[in-house]
Amino acid sequence: MAVYRDRVLPHIIDRMCGTALFGPWRAEASAGLRGTVVEIGFGSGLNVGHYPPEVERVLAVEPSATAFGLAAGRLRRSPATVERIGLDGQSLPLADASCDSALCTFTLCTVPRPELALAELRRVLVPGGRLHLLEHGLAPDPAVVAWQHRLDPLQGHLGGGCHLTVDPLGLVRAAGFTVESVTARYAGGPKPWTYFTRLVARAPVDACGGAAPGRGAGSPPGPPGPPGGDRRRGFRPPYRWALPGA
Repeated sequence: MAVYRDRVLPHIIDRMCGTALFGPWRAEASAGLRGTVVEIGFGSGLNVGHYPPEVERVLAVEPSATAFGLAAGRLRRSPATVERIGLDGQSLPLADASCDSALCTFTLCTVPRPELALAELRRVLVPGGRLHLLEHGLAPDPAVVAWQHRLDPLQGHLGGGCHLTVDPLGLVRAAGFTVESVTARYAGGPKPWTYFTRLVARAPVDACGGAAPGRGAGSPPGPPGPPGGDRRRGFRPPYRWALPGA
């Protein structure tokens, strides 16, 4: 599985997530980014062509060397400077309040502790800085949700830890961001995979005008997450299904 995950899967994701279906969503998610941007889950750089002119520098966080290598051609055409600065969105090697904007597309679904990743983004954003997020996740229809839970173990095995049962809006609100705009709807294609949420959320500002306190760089991790890694905070899925030996 290691060869598949490290060498094969990045090419599959680059092809599947680089189709015309995703382009308008990526463009809309990137609109309004400015200055220094931290992008977690940079992947093969599928957002690079959508950066607005106001973006000066991108600090990319991407665990896969293969995926980042696939971005080479896109990086050569990028007017913004892109630097790979880390591997783990749950622990960013950046100072507090050092980024003007944050971008996260189709990434929280694969992060083991998405609440930690969002806490880190909140920490490194300047007071009032904005998080631009695009994610697939839980659908509003019970029948689709049931299928998402049936398929989730298989999705995790084949998709490098990707989950269909993420609640992006709930996670962002729970992390202390103020959601300023949100669009959530089916994007077309099989419904368990294509209920997309695109949002812009503002990092908090404390009463003295500074960034609200968060988990500083190098701090110990927070308490363990719920059993099984359920990202929906207390939701009991209507169906349980597992691969043999899982």
